[in-house]
Amino acid sequence: MNTSKPLRNKIAVVAGATRGAGRGIATALGEAGATVICTGRTTRAEGSARSDYKRSETIEETAELVTSLGGNGIAIPTDHLNQDEVKNLADRISKDFGGLDILVNDIWGGEAMVGSPDTWNKPLWELDLNQGLRMLRLAVDTHLITSFFLSPLLRKPGGLLVEVTDGTLEYNLKNYRISVFYDLAKVSINRLGFSQGHELKQFGATAMTVSPGWLRSEMMLEHFGVTEANWKDAKAPPGFLLSESPRFVGRCIAAVAADSERSRWNQRSVNSGQLAKEYGVRDINGTQPDVWSYMDAEEKGLHPNVADFLK
Repeated sequence: MNTSKPLRNKIAVVAGATRGAGRGIATALGEAGATVICTGRTTRAEGSARSDYKRSETIEETAELVTSLGGNGIAIPTDHLNQDEVKNLADRISKDFGGLDILVNDIWGGEAMVGSPDTWNKPLWELDLNQGLRMLRLAVDTHLITSFFLSPLLRKPGGLLVEVTDGTLEYNLKNYRISVFYDLAKVSINRLGFSQGHELKQFGATAMTVSPGWLRSEMMLEHFGVTEANWKDAKAPPGFLLSESPRFVGRCIAAVAADSERSRWNQRSVNSGQLAKEYGVRDINGTQPDVWSYMDAEEKGLHPNVADFLK
């Protein structure tokens, strides 16, 4: 195996690759040499659809970053709520590549519906029902539609399907997450990874769920009024020093994809900190942050030192 580009000749799809974790995962797979098909709604094409965020990042930018890092980036505009578009995506992949080695379901798009902290923890009947149902459509239906059409293309044996969410199953079962809708969205994806692992195991493929830590996404950096270059200057809680670039979780997923024994992760729900320790993965600044373990220590009243979780 080419250790510097262990995923060379591998075909990957990152669904929801426009920004955030999706872009980080796509670029990390490219860094490992993969051909990465980057999908999402926001493109450079005039009059193209935009995500609910209405932001400027595009899938073409992500594909170019993939290529610049040594992979082969391909941008294919896709609305993952539109069954016809996802079917066309599957047909094109089947025709052009004959199948898939890696499928990453990172579609989300519901952040704009989370609301400000003063609206959190309200009972269901005080929430906006239509907005909540829209969040579930974006968070859950998109993943189901994508898996329905693309998981048949996974190499069997050997294929890897990764569901991306916020919080491991263990964490989400112990902690209420903002609202009924948000809570359900995040826990549902944990279960989806487990269920698909049950189905794919008989074919020699692997499905798992992965959660990033405190992600320095484009939106998070803007929220704190900083950039990736000066993020440590942010006026943020101490735990932000354990935040991670979007490529960190991507490098963790790339490490799993390159592992010939990746089936050991089947049906499991893990976070980036756990995978980083297992594979020796480092973030772009050379650190190995583990914010989830820090949060766990905080909840236990142990008064943790941030430096102890930033190896």
